[in-house]
Amino acid sequence: MIKIKPYIAGCIGMLAFASGCKTFQPVTMPGEKPLPAVFAGEVKDSSSIADIPWRNYFNDTILVNLIDTALANNQDMLIAWQRMEAAKARFMRDDAALRPSVDAVVTAGFDKFGKYTMSGVGNFDTNLSPNIDEKQKVTQPLVQEYFAGLRSSWEVDLRGKLKNAKKASAARLLASEKGRQFVVTSLIADIAGNYYSLLALDNQLQIIRRNIRYQQDALGIVKVMLETGRGTALAVQQFQAQLYNTESYEHTTRQQIIDVETRINYLLGRYPQQIRRDSTTLTQLLPDVIHSGIPSAMIARRPDIQQAELELEAGKLDVAVAKAAALPALTLTPYIGLNAFKSSVLFNPASVAYGMIGGLTAPLLNRKAIKSDYQFAGAAQREAFYRYQQTLLNGFNEVYTGLNHIDNQRKVEKLKELEVAELQSGVATANDLYVAGYASYLEVITAQKSVLQAEFELNETRKNVRVGLVQLYRALGGGWK
Repeated sequence: MIKIKPYIAGCIGMLAFASGCKTFQPVTMPGEKPLPAVFAGEVKDSSSIADIPWRNYFNDTILVNLIDTALANNQDMLIAWQRMEAAKARFMRDDAALRPSVDAVVTAGFDKFGKYTMSGVGNFDTNLSPNIDEKQKVTQPLVQEYFAGLRSSWEVDLRGKLKNAKKASAARLLASEKGRQFVVTSLIADIAGNYYSLLALDNQLQIIRRNIRYQQDALGIVKVMLETGRGTALAVQQFQAQLYNTESYEHTTRQQIIDVETRINYLLGRYPQQIRRDSTTLTQLLPDVIHSGIPSAMIARRPDIQQAELELEAGKLDVAVAKAAALPALTLTPYIGLNAFKSSVLFNPASVAYGMIGGLTAPLLNRKAIKSDYQFAGAAQREAFYRYQQTLLNGFNEVYTGLNHIDNQRKVEKLKELEVAELQSGVATANDLYVAGYASYLEVITAQKSVLQAEFELNETRKNVRVGLVQLYRALGGGWK
């Protein structure tokens, strides 16, 4: 047998320890892009529409009730709640890892030792010793073993590995809450946007019906003129074809209404049914000035940005955990209980046994796996950083685009109102001129088509302004309070 001298054994232990203590290179992170102080074209003002609670922002009680229903029944909301529960369970698991684990243990077994083994010879000699009584004799040839008691295991958190893992879980738990809030803001914006689309379609249906009546009257005039010899069959055919075309818009719009109602019902977590709505909402006056606040305040309000920031913090902690895994770990494993090699004496006070083993372990041959975990955590941290920067950039762009969208759509709305007024007047003029013989039927048809198209565009623009306000409210971080 080869004997290892004590100092050689000590050197081997020191080498193993030194190998375990070797640290990895720190993770290099890219630089942050500075966020502009204000949104382009905006005056620096801390007030923002996003500070208004959503129940006060939407002054339509029917819309508020629809949102309440969605918050209670929407599938995405229910999924978000379960994600929070899962994150809470992970946090509880990592929190428990900081404390010793205690297991109740009851074991029974036997061993058959060879005749020429240390245990076999020792047991045989023990049974022949005059210093023991019958209870102390070892059963032969099968040596029994019984234990009933408690065993514990506790990893002493020397390098903060377990503590950082707990902090990472806590950050992800908070991130899941921010994720739920982001679902809330998105859901509210989706319902409000579809609700305004539904109102716009209702208004479009009224426009179509009104123009159908106008075209029916014009068709009646053309038929009378044909009967009196002042018109042509071609004119009647053209007016009739235009009427058919306009009537087809009504059925198309009805289907669009069904589509939007179905979409709203899906968001509400229920099967298709008619949606109640207040038709006056689309014509309510809007504020002249839209306060957007400053970008730094948007960061503090937007749940998706806060979620990305928390995920970035969790990524940093994951790197610390992976780094600590390469360092020595101290584990204590105490036990206490009843231990005997005969079941008849297991509960004898003399069978009480206890002990503890303390071990300092350092990785030696599996460092590649640990290094790969560290590199994976580093890559995940950089990915989280880029996602955070991406979310910041997306949020700023959404606000910037939304502000300009609302401003331009309002200007378009004013011009479209003037256009519709002129074209409506033009239709009446064209009808009078046609009856008087100073205009052709084509001019009347063109005027009718133009006013119908202009009214469609005005209606769409009014909807876009209101949907734009909803999206800007969401982009600024409003809606989750």
